[in-house]
Amino acid sequence: MYRPGVIVLQCGADSLAGDRLGCFNLSIDGHAECVRFVKKFNLPLLVTGGGGYTKENVARCWTVETGVLLDTELPNEIPDNEYIKYFSPDHLLRIPSGHMENLNTKSYLSTIKTQVLENLRFIQHAPGVQMQEVPPDFYIPDFDEDEQNPDERMDRHTQDKQIQRDDEYYEGDNDNDHDMDDA
Repeated sequence: MYRPGVIVLQCGADSLAGDRLGCFNLSIDGHAECVRFVKKFNLPLLVTGGGGYTKENVARCWTVETGVLLDTELPNEIPDNEYIKYFSPDHLLRIPSGHMENLNTKSYLSTIKTQVLENLRFIQHAPGVQMQEVPPDFYIPDFDEDEQNPDERMDRHTQDKQIQRDDEYYEGDNDNDHDMDDA
């Protein structure tokens, strides 16, 4: 029903095991598997960073995911560099999963999946309408565009002075611009 033309994937690393604020237990490989899954749709893909509060693990995660996006398998050993001290004591790219007990039973996850798919069933798909330029009739300038020199740049303040808000001027009793003696 829904066929996006592009995907924006926000890869927050606060779901990794050992994150200072996150309370999940994902491994870096598990996190990267999500990127691998979405990449298989073969749609234009914009991948951004996001949360993650243990900076060393965020750097590890996004490095592995960049490798996934480039179809490049990276070695687990981090090469010597000026930041190597941050990856002590093991200097490895992939960190072990935490020791949190997994309280998500298969039946619980199945129930959630069924509920999500049922909710998605009721979403109307986007119509197949091609992109069109919207005519700029919503903005009627207060000046004559023909008199302006197109080679002359206007600063932002001058541009702002040329915009007239719809609620700025009134007619009749609400008009604050008329002379009080006329009343």
